Amino acid sequence: MSALQLWLAVIGGLVLAVLVAHNAWNTRRSRPRQADPTPSFSGSTPGQSADSLHRITESNSASGPLDKPQRVDMSIDLAELDAMGRTDPDALNLPTPERRAQLDVLIDAIAQIELDHSVSGDAVLAAMPTTRRLGSKPFAVEGLNELTLAWEVPQAGQRYSTLQAGLQLANRAGSLNEIEYSEFVVATEAFADHLGGTPDVPEMKAEVARARELDQFASTHDAQLSMTLRARSTAWSPGFVQQCAGRLGFVAGVLPGRMVLPSSTQGRPPILGMSFDAQAALAEDPDQSALREVTLSLEVTHVDRHEQPFELMRDAALTLAQEMGGVLIDDAGQQLSAAAMDQISADLQDLYNTLDARELSAGSVLARRLFS
Repeated sequence: MSALQLWLAVIGGLVLAVLVAHNAWNTRRSRPRQADPTPSFSGSTPGQSADSLHRITESNSASGPLDKPQRVDMSIDLAELDAMGRTDPDALNLPTPERRAQLDVLIDAIAQIELDHSVSGDAVLAAMPTTRRLGSKPFAVEGLNELTLAWEVPQAGQRYSTLQAGLQLANRAGSLNEIEYSEFVVATEAFADHLGGTPDVPEMKAEVARARELDQFASTHDAQLSMTLRARSTAWSPGFVQQCAGRLGFVAGVLPGRMVLPSSTQGRPPILGMSFDAQAALAEDPDQSALREVTLSLEVTHVDRHEQPFELMRDAALTLAQEMGGVLIDDAGQQLSAAAMDQISADLQDLYNTLDARELSAGSVLARRLFS
């Protein structure tokens, strides 16, 4: 082999090596970022939030700066509590579920049903209409408990001195119309006949007008916010997204590709939602699925203003953007600025005040029923 041939072979080998290395680099660069198999959370645990996000836990004093969450020991020694005679649920000081909603004249058309004599809860349940909706509106029946003198959903083994039936005036499907109201009258009269009662049904024209006014108010004060986090360069795997969100207190939701930030009160809706491509979450090998966007969402009317949900949303979005290498954008694809977020926060305070004045405070039972 001549010297020229030798040099050409060497050069060819070098070119081939460079091509292989470049291809390997491109492959690695395009591979979605993966979750750390042995994550170090700087003292935090999955499902625990940091700084402002730690408000959903039972302790508000142990967290450090947002980017350096501290460990909070939430363990409870039940044996020790038992020895102290404090094993009853009240001793744990845990949040309790909210009492079930009752019919309310603010958002329901209510028909009182006078009874000749008290009836058992079993009889009421047997006579109940088979449907819980008339058209697109929820239909409900309540009874006045003879013992507690409180209105409640009828229960077996109880007795009721009077009953009432109600149909919701408005929801996100629109206002109550004449056909739905007519169905309400028919269902209420049939129910009352089974129990020997006499219904006092409100006048249809007035209730339909009230429904339209309530729907107009609701449609102009319904707020659902979202922020999209878009990858700047390298895509993310579902596992990487879940790990980063888990550090801020998010947990897996019911649907694939969804996580939620739970409320501090059992039975309340989650404070925030986070969603990404469900098909990526269901893939046979999720680690190979590439995500370039995740969306944070807030149902403003469903969350108590004292939870400071928008502040939590903003803090979570900024932290995830920094950790995941992403940029925050709005629905139009424009980058969200600090000034824009401040304006949103100010607008929300006005909305909260308006809802409070209407006795439909954000996060209340009535607000969640109306804006659903």
